[in-house]
Amino acid sequence: MFNYQQLTRHSNGQFTVGCSLRSSITNCKLPLNVALGFSIIQMKMDIMTNKITKLEKVGFVLVSLIVLLQAFYGTFAFIDPASFSTVRGTELFSGMDSDWVKIYGSRTIFITLIFGYLLYTRNYIVLMWGALFAVVMPITDGLLAYEAQAPFKVVAKHIATIVYLLIIFLVFKKVVAQKA
Repeated sequence: MFNYQQLTRHSNGQFTVGCSLRSSITNCKLPLNVALGFSIIQMKMDIMTNKITKLEKVGFVLVSLIVLLQAFYGTFAFIDPASFSTVRGTELFSGMDSDWVKIYGSRTIFITLIFGYLLYTRNYIVLMWGALFAVVMPITDGLLAYEAQAPFKVVAKHIATIVYLLIIFLVFKKVVAQKA
C-alpha cells in the first residue's frame, strides 16, 4: 500500500508521485499514470513560451473562422429556426418541427465551445483529427440538402465546407509534424 506524499512535474512535462511503501522500499518515484492506475492526457504547460509559427497562425485563423461561423449558426438556429432551416437547404414542413432545429443549434454551440477550447489550449493533434472527423457533418448536410432539392449553391456550400475542413486537417498535420 502506498502513502502518497508529493506530486512533481518535471521539465519534460511528465508527472511523478513521490511515495513510500510501508514495507522495505522507500522514497520511490512512480509515473502519475501508474499511481492513478490509468493513462492521463498530458499537455505542455509552457504554452505562452512557445514560438508560434506562420503555419500555426494559418491554422488558428482557419479554425477561428469556422468556430465563429458555427457559433453564428447555432445562435441563428435558436432565434429563427424556420429561416435557418431554409438557409441550410432543408425547409421545415411544419413550424412544429422547429424544436429539431433548436436541438441542432445546441449541438452546434457545443461543438463550437469544444473546438474553441482546443484552439485556446493549442491541442493541435485533436484539432487535426477533429477537422477530419467533422467532414461527416457537411457530407450528411449536403446529401440532405440535395435530396430536398435545395438550390445548387446550398449543396456547393457544403462541398466547400468539406474542402475547408480537409485544409484544416492538412495544416495541422504539418504543424504536428513540425513540432515532433
